[in-house]
Amino acid sequence: MDPYDGDENDYMPQEDDWDRDMLLDPAWEKQQRKTFTAWCNSHLRKAGTQIENIEEDFRDGLKLMLLLEVISGERLAKPERGKMRVHKISNVNKALHYITSKGVKLVSIGAEEIVDGNAKMTLGMIWTIILRFAIQDISVEETSAKEGLLLWCQRKTAPYKNVNIQNFHISWKDGLGFCALIHRHRPELIDYGKLRKDDPMTNLNTAFDVAEKYLDIPKMLDAEDIVGTARPDEKAIMTYVSSFYHAFSGAQKAETAANRICKVLAVNQENEQLMEDYEKLASDVSTLSLLCPPPLNVPAPPSLPPLCPISLHPSPPSSTSPEDCCSDSVETSPGHTTQDVSNAWGGLEGAEKGYEEWLLNEIRRLERLDHLAEKFRQKAATHEAWTEGKEEMLQARDFETASLSEIKALLKKHEAFESDLAAHQDRVEQIAAIAQELNELDYYDSPSVNSRCQRICDRWDALGALTQKRSEALQRTEKLLETIDQLYLEFAKRAAPFNNWMEGAMEDLQDTFIVHTIEEIQGLSTAHEQFKATLPDADKERGAILGIHNEIAKIVATYHVNMAGTNPYTTINPQDINAKWDKVRQLVPQRDQALIEEHARQQNNERLRRQFANQANVIGPWIQTKMEEIGRISIEMHGTLEDQLTHLRQYEKNIVNYKPKIDQLEGDHQLIQEALIFDNKHTNYTMEHIRVGWEQLLTTIARTINEIENQILTRDAKGISQDQMNEFRASFNHFDRKKTGMMEAEDFKTCLISLGYNMGEAEFSRIMSIVDPNRVGVVTFQAFIDFMSRETADTDTADQVMASFKVLAGDKNFIMADELRRELPPDQAEYCIARMAPYSGTDAVPGALDYMSFSTALYGESDL
Repeated sequence: MDPYDGDENDYMPQEDDWDRDMLLDPAWEKQQRKTFTAWCNSHLRKAGTQIENIEEDFRDGLKLMLLLEVISGERLAKPERGKMRVHKISNVNKALHYITSKGVKLVSIGAEEIVDGNAKMTLGMIWTIILRFAIQDISVEETSAKEGLLLWCQRKTAPYKNVNIQNFHISWKDGLGFCALIHRHRPELIDYGKLRKDDPMTNLNTAFDVAEKYLDIPKMLDAEDIVGTARPDEKAIMTYVSSFYHAFSGAQKAETAANRICKVLAVNQENEQLMEDYEKLASDVSTLSLLCPPPLNVPAPPSLPPLCPISLHPSPPSSTSPEDCCSDSVETSPGHTTQDVSNAWGGLEGAEKGYEEWLLNEIRRLERLDHLAEKFRQKAATHEAWTEGKEEMLQARDFETASLSEIKALLKKHEAFESDLAAHQDRVEQIAAIAQELNELDYYDSPSVNSRCQRICDRWDALGALTQKRSEALQRTEKLLETIDQLYLEFAKRAAPFNNWMEGAMEDLQDTFIVHTIEEIQGLSTAHEQFKATLPDADKERGAILGIHNEIAKIVATYHVNMAGTNPYTTINPQDINAKWDKVRQLVPQRDQALIEEHARQQNNERLRRQFANQANVIGPWIQTKMEEIGRISIEMHGTLEDQLTHLRQYEKNIVNYKPKIDQLEGDHQLIQEALIFDNKHTNYTMEHIRVGWEQLLTTIARTINEIENQILTRDAKGISQDQMNEFRASFNHFDRKKTGMMEAEDFKTCLISLGYNMGEAEFSRIMSIVDPNRVGVVTFQAFIDFMSRETADTDTADQVMASFKVLAGDKNFIMADELRRELPPDQAEYCIARMAPYSGTDAVPGALDYMSFSTALYGESDL
């Protein structure tokens, strides 16, 4: 049923259903927009206006109020003509109040949504108006609104082939329903015989065009939308079909008049049939009164068989009294007047009454007996079925092998059975009471009933005795098993930590210890002694745990308890405890011996550590001291280079003579490695440190001697005096900030600037490529000496520079920019071009540059 249909006051719970039925399918929304717009315009055109967009044109409320006035014929409150939102809301509210005054319930539709152009709410409101003013008042054969409209469609299209109207959606998809409605009322407009069910587009367009052209029904639907939608929108179809109903309302009135005439004729025909029936019934009553001898007070019939069904067959049915058969105005045959019939009927009733009373009393008695007997059989059968197997269940010895949880379950089950047994007490009493009543009423089969009742009572007493006996046995077994369970739990609580202690002890006693110092082995020995001190207490705990197990065994033997399984709280048993305890006692002396042996080994290792440390702590500082002394000799300038060389060679001899001590330390280190000693807290020196220091010392002394020898050779080859050499050394040492014997690039640049060099990055890069050809980023003292000696010996004069430019110029007194770029590096060429003045001699040519004045100026800058 459509959610908008119902009685007058409950046909519009629209919001939730509108959301579900319409907006879930965009195709339905499209159909409703077109249909509702066309429907509104069919009424608005009477007022000379129309709408184009259904959610936009009703926003100010003016056309909405006009629509309601047109379709209702009533005047609404005067609208607001302002353009503000408050005026629009006021107009829409007036329209909504009018709709509500017509008994319509508007759920979740407010003026704000309509003014805001909410499409869903606007369509819902228009559907409410259509339903109230176009569909609700439709009434066909005691049905109204949607059902009335559907029934009207079914009546009108019933004679038509291929038309079966069951709803307002898919029943209209082929278009034949619309064509049938038109043909039924205006057959001259459509040739229905030429229509085909498999051509819905033609059928729909034919119906829509004819309705618009001849019936003044606007085209509210599109054939493409209906055919292309699996389920056309129900509300759109209903709106359009209701227009047909109202268009054909005149024809409907004629049909109503015809129906009224048919009803009057039907009543008249029914009266004639009643008169014929009366004549026949009156004749039958008269005949029956003559055949039955008066009176019917016969003696009581012989006893009937027990529980034999007795049927009462008096005179013909008296559901209708003779007076009801006719009235005084009906002409009857002689002897068939109402008075004749009443007299005959009264005699029959008097004769019947006495016999009927006897039959009814006898029937009641037999029915009572039959009911009691059947009730006895049913209750007895139910009780016997319930008691079946109960004695075997109560005599079962299943509790003898049950666990505690199973015993508790059996007790619960038995308690439930006892409750059930008590409930059945009433049934047994009812069975005995019914048997007693059957005896008092002289039931023909009372012996059989009594025998069965006695068996039931005897069996009931036996069940009570067995129930009590089983309850006592279950409770006694539960107490014993609870005691054993408590002992099991106590055993588990104490056995588990004791077992864990023994397993941990066995792991510790068998654990392979790795120690590196005498302190570590002493700590292990102390811990082992402490462990041995706990053994007596542990043995007492073992005895207490085994005592719990023995108490359980004693209870089992005394009360003949049939234990169904082992301890549910633990898998540990006394055998495991004893076996692990014996293992612990066996491992203790083995651990003692291992600790003694390890202690001796650690004492020997300690001796080796001290022996190595004593030597390493002397050799390490000695190497460091020698390294520093050699560094000072190479940096400080005491005496000539030859004096420094002599001093260094003496150092080299002393260092070589120290080699036996290094070899002795190597031997001690070999002993430490063989003993697998990895650390030595008595010294910070390792053999690797000593070796590296020794090699560095030898390398440093050799390198330093080599450098002094090279300096001597350089000095002699370059003709550098000792004072110059000392000056070079002083400058180098000053700018060797890290005192590594090598200047970094930035330090070297600073040194050159301090010596009067004025250079750019390109010139410094050129110099670095000379002093650091391998691009290491540092300058050695030897490279520094080579560079400085070269600089002091190679000084060009202005004439030499000028002569060089003249060679590049091809013996001319001037030089061109292209010649400079061709012969010099790019940066130096551009440097000269930027600083040379134009040549002004008599042989000058355009672009000529004066290299002579430039050379003179360049020579002056170099001197500066």
